[in-house]
Amino acid sequence: MVDLYPILPEAPLAKGGAEEVGNKAWNLMRLAQAGLPVPPAFVLPTSWRLRQGPAREAALRQALTDGIARLEIATGLKFGAARRPLLVSVRSGAAASMPGMMETVLDVGLNGETVEALIRLTGNPRLAWDSYRRLVQGYAEVVAELPTAPFDALVAAALEQADASSERELDHRSLRALTLAMLDCYRVLTGSDFPADPREQLVSAATAVFRSWDAPKAVSYRRLNGIGEEGGTAVTVQSMVFGNAGGASGSGVGFTRNPATGAPEFYYDFQFDGQGEDVVAGRQRLGDRDRLRAALPAVFARLTAICRELEALFRDAQDFEFTIQSGTLFLLQTRRAKRTDWAALTIAVDMVAEGLLTPAEALERLAGIDLEAVVRTSLKEPLPPPLATALAAGVGVAVGAIALDADAVKRLVATGAPAILVRRDTATTDIEGMALAVGILTASGGRTSHAAVVARHLGKVCLVACPGLEIDLEKRQCRIGGTIFDEGDFLSLDGNAGAVYPGRLAPLTERPERALEAIAEWRRGAAQNSAAAASLSQIIA
Repeated sequence: MVDLYPILPEAPLAKGGAEEVGNKAWNLMRLAQAGLPVPPAFVLPTSWRLRQGPAREAALRQALTDGIARLEIATGLKFGAARRPLLVSVRSGAAASMPGMMETVLDVGLNGETVEALIRLTGNPRLAWDSYRRLVQGYAEVVAELPTAPFDALVAAALEQADASSERELDHRSLRALTLAMLDCYRVLTGSDFPADPREQLVSAATAVFRSWDAPKAVSYRRLNGIGEEGGTAVTVQSMVFGNAGGASGSGVGFTRNPATGAPEFYYDFQFDGQGEDVVAGRQRLGDRDRLRAALPAVFARLTAICRELEALFRDAQDFEFTIQSGTLFLLQTRRAKRTDWAALTIAVDMVAEGLLTPAEALERLAGIDLEAVVRTSLKEPLPPPLATALAAGVGVAVGAIALDADAVKRLVATGAPAILVRRDTATTDIEGMALAVGILTASGGRTSHAAVVARHLGKVCLVACPGLEIDLEKRQCRIGGTIFDEGDFLSLDGNAGAVYPGRLAPLTERPERALEAIAEWRRGAAQNSAAAASLSQIIA
């Protein structure tokens, strides 16, 4: 049984593939071997789930020590050092991709000494204290399993004191004060100090990520998607790169093709001066897409080129996470893009035309889709003025009653009413409500957040970053465009244009005729080839 695999350009691929090391690490190995920019990493395989008893922790500590030694050689940094400190992320990754359903801990390795060392290394005190703040907050939630509300309250207080609208506007002094307040909060809630030993942080983070396989949201996702319970998750430990370094730094998520329509275009979200969780968590409005192209044209051109390289390597549309640190691009993961059925048909037809797939391969990929059921809905004109226009994260139309949480969705659906889940932000913990709702509307988040990815995969209309959406859970009301709605009132969501309308509007449907004609032609060709082969066999016989 292998304890770990390095993820480096010169390292061999794991013999057991994604089943052994998880989809995330397996794809990172392939990216690294292909010469794409992947931060050095190593992975603890899924077989660790089978190890039990007191010897397991000692073996885990040794494996992590060995892996960190490899990263130190690859980076020239030292984990826990007072000079040139190495920081790492600890990420989950099962054989079947489960976006946002398991846990991640970033910036592992920071403490009172290494935060000063990071300042000396980078000359950037804001980066150092922002990263330390993120570690304490993330560790408290994922590892210590503490409630998030006390830490969120500290963030809100810091923003109010600094008259700032988001953490990105806090300077290093405010972030230092916020971090110290979070350390005090951790001490009060747990009765012990935040662990200062980087190696203890690492062991605890890896243990928590392994444990997240059994989290309720992960269990629900596997049940909804027919994924077995026996696999477990691998744990990938990767050298940190910093999208929160200011200037020409940021983090994003990109799709090589539009996952809602299938159009061959770079579909992405980006946040300057942020880490990856800022993009995928769905808690912030993301408004830096156009800025990325304008401010860093060379990096943007490289990203669009990488879209083609990824599709050539994996022969499918990809969903990938990236970080830019001081103008240098890094890829943190890639996976098969989850897409609507409409997009699946469009992508298959286009990839056959481009020579990436054969008709037989495309038909095999579409085998699980009911072609007769693939439609795209739109709203019948004339239309009233919309209440608001949000970002569309999935095509189609949804008409349903407002539900302000997952439990309300369940209550409405039980009465036979279609429900639209309306939230400030939608987390992957809402998976049960998302699965039952006909549509989702959020005040924050981006088109590539984990929740939006899951909603699109479930075939749900999803609108995010709706301006002017305010929610009052005590009164069970929401305000959209100045109009107040009670829970249970009806809305109509236009997932094609991003518009939100009051009441019940009539939908129209259309079929993907071009794609269906191509698929019918492939099937006729396959039938002719099969008949010719059978005739040849009879002649030979």
